[in-house]
Amino acid sequence: MTFTLPRRLTAEALGTALLVCTVVGSGIMADMLSDDVAISLLGNTLPTGAILVVLITLFGPISGAHFNPAVTFAFLLRGEITLKVAGYFVIAQIAGGILGSVMAHGMFALDLVQISQTVRTGSAQWFAEIVATFGLVGTILAGLRFKADAIPWLVGLYITAAYWFTASTSFANPAVAIGRAFSDTFAGIRPTDLPGFITAELVGAAIAVALFGWLLKTSEES
Repeated sequence: MTFTLPRRLTAEALGTALLVCTVVGSGIMADMLSDDVAISLLGNTLPTGAILVVLITLFGPISGAHFNPAVTFAFLLRGEITLKVAGYFVIAQIAGGILGSVMAHGMFALDLVQISQTVRTGSAQWFAEIVATFGLVGTILAGLRFKADAIPWLVGLYITAAYWFTASTSFANPAVAIGRAFSDTFAGIRPTDLPGFITAELVGAAIAVALFGWLLKTSEES
């Protein structure tokens, strides 16, 4: 199936909006229901992993279900998407991410537009984002190579796990990070902390493209 660029961009914007709405909305709900940070994080983790399975299954056939500038960047490095289309994808993803925060706030009767005050910075956090994004892109590339129909579950399960094994709770997505900067809630991140996170995420994606590009070649392809 082939879809027009406007449809692909709409799928990317809508998918990213629903992803960020889930991340922020479940964070608000979890924080409202529990004073235990671990329980709140669990309440934030499970819906995020679950919605990824749904969104990738639904929108994958339309746009590839990137929902993530780091993933789009990875496919650009691999020559599987043009620079022009990649730029459009990133714009749609960022717009969708911001809209997702606004949607979540509206459902919980909060100010629609907020600026986060949550501090997320430092070398450990940045390294965690490199690891998180490396793992995410590697999961996608290996999944496409060996079991493409399992990609929704692979990504959903990877992010569910990465929430807990990374110090940063695995943003692994510049559009999601930007969207969360517009939410002064449990899931937020200060705008001033975005450059470190985004840089780390792109570095992680580039390393994954390089390593998995080599790793996934058979003897005949080498």
